[in-house]
Amino acid sequence: MKTDIKKQLSDDIKSGRNTKLIFTGLLLMVVIFLILDIFLGSVSIKASEVIKAIFNNADSNFETIILKFRLPKAITALTVGVALSLSGLQMQTVFRNPMAGPYVLGISSGASLGVAFVILGFSSNITPDSINSLGNWILVAASWIGAGSVMLLIMFISSRVKDIMTILILGIMLSSGISAIVIIMQYFSNETMLKAYVIWTMGSLGNLTASQIHVLLISVSAGVILSLFSSKMLNALLLGENYARSIGLNVRFARIVIFICTSILAGSVTAFCGPIGFIGIAVPHIVRILFKTSDHKVLIPGTILMGGTIMLVSDIISQLPGTESVLPVNAVTSLIGIPVVIWVILRNRKYSGQF
Repeated sequence: MKTDIKKQLSDDIKSGRNTKLIFTGLLLMVVIFLILDIFLGSVSIKASEVIKAIFNNADSNFETIILKFRLPKAITALTVGVALSLSGLQMQTVFRNPMAGPYVLGISSGASLGVAFVILGFSSNITPDSINSLGNWILVAASWIGAGSVMLLIMFISSRVKDIMTILILGIMLSSGISAIVIIMQYFSNETMLKAYVIWTMGSLGNLTASQIHVLLISVSAGVILSLFSSKMLNALLLGENYARSIGLNVRFARIVIFICTSILAGSVTAFCGPIGFIGIAVPHIVRILFKTSDHKVLIPGTILMGGTIMLVSDIISQLPGTESVLPVNAVTSLIGIPVVIWVILRNRKYSGQF
């Protein structure tokens, strides 16, 4: 008996040390790739010139590239990675579905529909210029509502359909249906706002204004705080609603908090950067494999660091450093995320609703 207790204590201590080492490694990776994202790009700039530009001592052209483009883009990439990864983790837990993610299940499409209603549906009241001021918050709020509405619909469907592939197909159909609605809205919109919406759909990590980044940071920070607050709720829901109720958890309140959090995270990113695929579904699985745990007190901070790291890496790759070409960041995230999705499908081919 004493030997078993000692062995258990030894395993716990070893596991704790490994967790600290992994967190330290992830934190270093975030810092390293954040720096690399600033130093590398389609325009080759010496490291010394980059450092001078950061302290406003470089050539004006270099300062413009570093301070007006690369630095904001790196901050955006880090923020987007955190937001999408956390929203994916929460969705997978609440839906108890390893394939849940904002892009795969149509949550991002719902957020896009909310933005379309603002830009195309109220074209007589909102001008392109207004979107750069108070319109940023209008866009975000509409995106939150759109994302939350689709998430509630998916939750309703998943409560009656347990097959993972069926839910995935329904998510794809929802995305197609939403796209059809947006196309109809585009057809009836005026030329000015149609142009504004088309420009928005081309959004990427590097096209955000200072005011948009400010709104994005505030929104995602609120979502992250809610995520940290909901870690105990997520741990309880992971074991089923009946167990959660048996330990005194208010399941309805927990779902409302998590829905709000996920809508804020996924909606905020989509409002300014457009739909970015596969980060939300892939990163939580990578973190679970890395930490070998289902405890959200570990998974949430781990997902924050890993999501930021992978998005920074994706942004660096998309820039094709040393060349004048730039890849769509969505293409890079898809190449990273699709193998993980395939692995999850193969691993859960006999999935029966338990997660």
